[in-house]
This record gives sequence, structure tokens and C-alpha cells, in this order.
Amino acid sequence: MAVRQIKNGKAADQIATLRIIVEQSVEWKSSLYINFIDYEKAFDSVNRRTLRKLLRHYGVPEKIVNIIRNSYDGLQCKVVHGGQLTDAFQVRTGVRQGCLLSPFLFLLVVDWILKTSTSEGKHVIQWTARNQLDDLDFADDLALLSCTQEQMQMKTASVAAVCTSVGLNKHKGKTKAPNTTRRTAMQSLLVKKLEDVESFTYLGSIIDEQGGSDADVKARIGKARVAFLQLKNIWSSKQLSTNIKVRIFNTNVKAVLLYGAETWRTTAITIKKVQVFINS
Repeated sequence: MAVRQIKNGKAADQIATLRIIVEQSVEWKSSLYINFIDYEKAFDSVNRRTLRKLLRHYGVPEKIVNIIRNSYDGLQCKVVHGGQLTDAFQVRTGVRQGCLLSPFLFLLVVDWILKTSTSEGKHVIQWTARNQLDDLDFADDLALLSCTQEQMQMKTASVAAVCTSVGLNKHKGKTKAPNTTRRTAMQSLLVKKLEDVESFTYLGSIIDEQGGSDADVKARIGKARVAFLQLKNIWSSKQLSTNIKVRIFNTNVKAVLLYGAETWRTTAITIKKVQVFINS
């Protein structure tokens, strides 16, 4: 069972799940391989002909499919380069950036990729006594899960093959495979080296090999400090009331600081670090 089948729409849910998975593997001394997949120019690369086939496959009425097709047919773009506007050129791949329908269309493709490339009950990790996990996915950020290097190789190759069939390619600079039990460099069946790392940023939060949050707390405080300093003209302004400054602080600084805080270990030290920053 993949976490995509658990109905939720928050990145924090996926971050928390991944932290728990890593913590459990350490506690149970079980092998765990996580391959973080990121697509190269994901929204711009989807094959539109394949997209229409998938819409029909998922039972979307032909009338709706034709409406979507007509909205994309003849789509042209121009680019400003060196201060000059280029001639118009046709765009034949991808979904529209900024269109309300685009996320749905893209997620439909991702869902099909995972259902096609992963087999329920095979190459999975144990989540609960009754449930198993193939992967974690949120939009175009995927985390493939396996217990052995060989299983991860097979799963990575399968996902890559299906991705290619719909026009998507893995981003070589962002695909990494941390192993929480052994520091072993890993080769995929595509003969592409997957970098073995001690930590990785997943959905904006740092996940280390122990599942801890200390590094993430430190990083969030650093980012919040940068956000605070960027607004120094606001804080020194005599025209703005204290109430408005507090609202700006909560929206632009505190929100940065507490992103993913639901997934942190709420130790006294962590709480103190956060409070020191807020009160300083």
C-alpha cells in the first residue's frame, strides 16, 4: 500500500511519515533504502498524447478529453532574450503553468507511473502489522522505499522506464539514496550512480539518517533569521503600528521558522531554541 492511498493533502504528513520510517528502521535495526526521485522540468515534459490516453484510462468522458485537447492545440509561446522578443513557436509537451487544471493532470500521470511501476506486496517495507509501503509521494517529489539494495535497483529501473514512456526524466543532480544502516554507494540498473548521503532535504525539511530533526530546526532558524533581516526596513519604520509589524512577523518570519514543526521532536532544547529566536 502506498501512502498516496492515505487521503491527506499536507506535506507535513509525508515528512512525518518519513521521519517515523527512518526512526523505526534504526530502532528495529532493519535495513532501509530510500531513493528520492525528482523530475527534470516535470510540468514541461509530459507527453500530451499519453496524457489524453491516461484521461480515458481513468474514465474521463471523451467530451472533457476533447475540451482539454482543444485548450492545448496550437499553444504558442514567445521568449524575451537579450531584450528581444523571439518569433512564436509551438509548445507540444507539458501542462500549462498556472492553470488550475494542470496539477490534476500532472498528478494523474504520476499516479499512473507509480501504479504501473510498483507491485503491491513486492519490494516494499513494513509499515504496520497489516500494511506495507511502496513509496511516499507528494506532487512530483517521490521517495521510493525498499529493504535491500537489489530491490531498490529494480524499483528505480522500473520507475525510470515508465517515466520515460510518458516523457519524464529523473533529475540526475537530485536523485540520491541514503541508506540508514550501511554507508554503501549504490548503482542503479541504469548504470547511474545514486549518491549515498547522510541527510536529504525532503519537501523543505531535512531528514537525517536517524530520522531526527535537530538539523532541520537549525536550518529553519537560519532561514527565519534571513527572512527577518530582509524586512529590517519594516521593523525600523515609525509609520507602521506594532500590531501590523507583529502580523507581518507572523506571516513572513514565523511561518518560515515553523514550517514542518509538526514533525519535530518537541524536546525542551528544541522549544528553547525556537523561543529564543522569537523573543530576541
